Amino acid sequence: MASSQPSKKGIKNTGGGGGGSSGSGQNLKFARRTSSGRYVTSSKDEIDSSGDSSNYTVHIPASSDDDETSVATKAEQQYVSNSLFTGGFNSVTRAHLLDKVIESAATHPQMASSKGSSCSMPACDGKVMKDDKGVDIIPCECRFRICKDCFLDAQKDNGLCPGCKEPYRSEDDDEPPYGGALTLPGSMSVIKRNNNVDHNKGLFNETSGTYGVGNAYWPPEEGGGMGGGIGDPADKPWRPLTRRIPIPTSIISPYRALIVVRFVVLCLFLTWRVRHPNPDAMWLWLMSIICELWFGFSWILDQIPKLCPVNRSVDIPLLRDKFELPDKVKNPSGRSDLPGIDFFVSTADPEKEPPLTSANTILSILAIEYPVEKVACYISDDGGSLLTFEAMAEACSFADLWVPFCRKHDIEPRNPDTYFSLKGDPTKNKKRNDFVKDRRRVKREYDEFKVRINNLPDSIRRRSDAFNAREEMKILKSVRDSGVDPTEPIKIKRATWMADGTHWPGTWANPSKDHAKGDHPGILQVMLKPPSPDPILGSGDESLVDYSNIDIRLPMFVYMSREKRSGYDHNKKAGAMNALVRSSAVLSNGPFILNLDCDHYVNNCMAVREGICFMMDRGGEDICYIQFPQRFEGIDPSDRYANHNTVFFDGNMRALDGVQGPFYVGTGCMFRRFALYGFDPPKVNILPTNKGTGGNESPSERQALKASDFDPDLDVNELPRRFGNSTLLAASIPVAEFQGRPIADHPAVEYGRPPGVLRENRELLDATIVAESVSVISCWYEDKTEWGDRVGWIYGSVTEDVVTGYRMHNRGWRSIYWLTKRDAFRGSAPINLTDRLHQVLRWATGSVEIFFSRNNAFLASKRLKFLQRLAYLNVGIYPFTSIFLLVYCFLPALSLLSVRWSGVSLEDWWRNEQFWLISGTSSHLAAVVQGLLKVIAGIEISFTLTAKAVEDADDIYAELYLVKWTSLMIPPIVIAMINVLAIVVAFSRTIYSLNPQWGKFIGGAFFSFWVLAHLYPFFKGLMGRRGKTPTIVFVWSGLIAITLSLLWVAINPSAGPADASAGGSGFKFP
Repeated sequence: MASSQPSKKGIKNTGGGGGGSSGSGQNLKFARRTSSGRYVTSSKDEIDSSGDSSNYTVHIPASSDDDETSVATKAEQQYVSNSLFTGGFNSVTRAHLLDKVIESAATHPQMASSKGSSCSMPACDGKVMKDDKGVDIIPCECRFRICKDCFLDAQKDNGLCPGCKEPYRSEDDDEPPYGGALTLPGSMSVIKRNNNVDHNKGLFNETSGTYGVGNAYWPPEEGGGMGGGIGDPADKPWRPLTRRIPIPTSIISPYRALIVVRFVVLCLFLTWRVRHPNPDAMWLWLMSIICELWFGFSWILDQIPKLCPVNRSVDIPLLRDKFELPDKVKNPSGRSDLPGIDFFVSTADPEKEPPLTSANTILSILAIEYPVEKVACYISDDGGSLLTFEAMAEACSFADLWVPFCRKHDIEPRNPDTYFSLKGDPTKNKKRNDFVKDRRRVKREYDEFKVRINNLPDSIRRRSDAFNAREEMKILKSVRDSGVDPTEPIKIKRATWMADGTHWPGTWANPSKDHAKGDHPGILQVMLKPPSPDPILGSGDESLVDYSNIDIRLPMFVYMSREKRSGYDHNKKAGAMNALVRSSAVLSNGPFILNLDCDHYVNNCMAVREGICFMMDRGGEDICYIQFPQRFEGIDPSDRYANHNTVFFDGNMRALDGVQGPFYVGTGCMFRRFALYGFDPPKVNILPTNKGTGGNESPSERQALKASDFDPDLDVNELPRRFGNSTLLAASIPVAEFQGRPIADHPAVEYGRPPGVLRENRELLDATIVAESVSVISCWYEDKTEWGDRVGWIYGSVTEDVVTGYRMHNRGWRSIYWLTKRDAFRGSAPINLTDRLHQVLRWATGSVEIFFSRNNAFLASKRLKFLQRLAYLNVGIYPFTSIFLLVYCFLPALSLLSVRWSGVSLEDWWRNEQFWLISGTSSHLAAVVQGLLKVIAGIEISFTLTAKAVEDADDIYAELYLVKWTSLMIPPIVIAMINVLAIVVAFSRTIYSLNPQWGKFIGGAFFSFWVLAHLYPFFKGLMGRRGKTPTIVFVWSGLIAITLSLLWVAINPSAGPADASAGGSGFKFP
């Protein structure tokens, strides 16, 4: 392979499987797994003489001149999708062919382990494989049905079809039947006979340095036409896909004026406070002045970036006209020219993140309104759990019914659990007469689906116990037969077993070596193979629901669990996301990535299209991500702990959209893959261009570039140092960059691609590609690379999301905050006080880490705008406000602000202020301490996953009333008790004083009550449902309050009536 940038399928992996290999991947072997779960591999000679074990070799695809995909290629893709791939450091990548993935039968032809009709060979119970349309793959034109194993036997025997007794035709015959023959010799390889063909010709044109037809290069049209399916641009006036709408002057001008007035008043107030000290309590006055100065500084950092808020709008019908409008000549089938998008879902613990929740999220993704062939969904199971694996397989099985139902009846939302829980008339706005009947049937199937999911733990346990008991009996029998003393204890590994009767390669219920949460190989299963490029219409003959004239295709879905080994730092969620980036680049390479937490589902099926409008519009080439707001369900109506974060999402984030863009907040974000690779945004003025008619530049015909063209400092030889040693991954980078460009349908689009180039078929999967995707998720792959440092999600902070977004903004990218009319995504939030405090603690600790790292905005480059720099400074500084807030609450006093243009209600603002004080005196303070310990002493901080399960199904707010003791509760309790005690003591002293100072008492009591009003939700949470508070709460807070009171008396003893008579009756600050 001589080309410097070969196609993915044309690369043959000859490197070893060890960590020191310099190849692009690992050796690939197909192994037969015995009933005991052992792997049996064979040499090449043994493979050729036996059909029990199959060895996949490299599949070299047909050249770009071939229009039809051969049956053999489809067959190999089917076999690959039915195989569970495992591998990792110093191990061979194996593909385990599965007879079944779940206990129930797979019905959809795209699903793993789906089988066709019965084999026609006598005494054979095998099944014929299906293609992507559910049609049996038949290798002979006589239509004799034969399974894989019988076909292999026939090929090795005499090469004759058992039905017609004629030889099977090979791929290079003049007229292959049905697009090609199923030529699968003993090694199960599909090899092109002509080895002299330039397999890179279809992808790369070495003379001009551009990509080939169907990938990135577009041939010049006769007459200077633009090509594609949108016709001549002169036929229709050009319109933008998005518009930026400024806030009305009647709203924004008073807000800005109010900020200015508040700033002036703040300056005057602080000046007056500094010039008028309190001689009776100088140290109290000094502390209050310091706190007030800090509050003023913090207020400025928070308010100034909010001066330029904007609104936006999108044009969805125009997106369809530009990218999906059928054309009789250039796009007769109406194929979409939209770019591909890869969905990432991450989960780590099936006990804290219920598999049913993850399954509903996956179902909502599979049913989105976007071209099916352009969507790929990946789930990262960091726990390597068989429970999650089988739950995802069950979700794929149910998707066969759910996804076409959503398309047929325009269902919204497309999370089945949420949809069937909606109150109201389900028939509203439904046009089809069979909706009620279809809904009833799908609801019944969903109820059974939930039962299967919830019973999976018991089903796996019973299955494993049965197989383990069988293994024990075998070993005991062999011990008796060998004459060994049966009284000696025999150690038997209690494995976790899959549905096909083999060992699960991931984490076992009883952990052992190579089968524990932190010690297991990489696992990858293509559960739903890539769909066909054209719609497949269903029928009402075999299914429960009549899906006639409804597209029944499903998007590609992949289960992935990265390799974990002891001694390696796996970098938690950030490491899992980077593993998804690499494996998806090899498998689907969507130019855009949308990541969701496992409990955040798609609530608006059009949200993806709305986000793509920004990326595909003029000027969208420098947008690194689209951040959608987070919306939550299951929160109590009063939102006592400010879980909705309305002020942050509808205020701060929306305001930053008018500067350089909002922060990345970890979920509900659509990324440009190229920006995640650590490159700067494109600089049009330094990129090479073609010359148009008359020698003028034609900006719409920009050439596809190499990775080094975007980063002059990046040498081709340095690619392994930055991205690792995968050749397929490196080759995918410029392809993803090109496919993510806006279309060049206007002279003002200076950095675009021609219309129509993304309508070509997606490459089919083969064993080499899938094996490479397993190689890039191994624990050693990131060693001596820039993953986590410059490339992908950034490591080193528990808030890797904010740091990742900051790095992109610091390189000059901009982001968009898109507030959809219907919530784009919805998820769950911790409504329990303890869980909420720990969540805020994790965020605040990450901010402290950012402040003491090189990601501090003080050290940012000139590409970060001034107001954006202030916003990021506030991210790193806000936890330190807890120190001053804690002191000020003891003084006490508080200052408040409000925002009107964002539409935030007074109640939401008040809840936000209440929880700001609660978290500021607890979680933020602890975060500062933990952050300093990490920076100074190097003490690492570990956090537990927030539980997302609700134990009481009858009361969705049951978790709200749980009282879990945590040391974070101590500071707010002490503050409250000190304020209450101070009020009581001050009131008593005032009453019995010879010269009562009621003005001073009222002023101090007002601020004390103000603090207590902020702490009201905290005490309401402590009381619980039954008003029971843990005894330890009162013990600790009482001891601390008494200690502080005694210290106060010792430091400032009462001087008696003489001091009392010296004061006045006016109001006085401390």
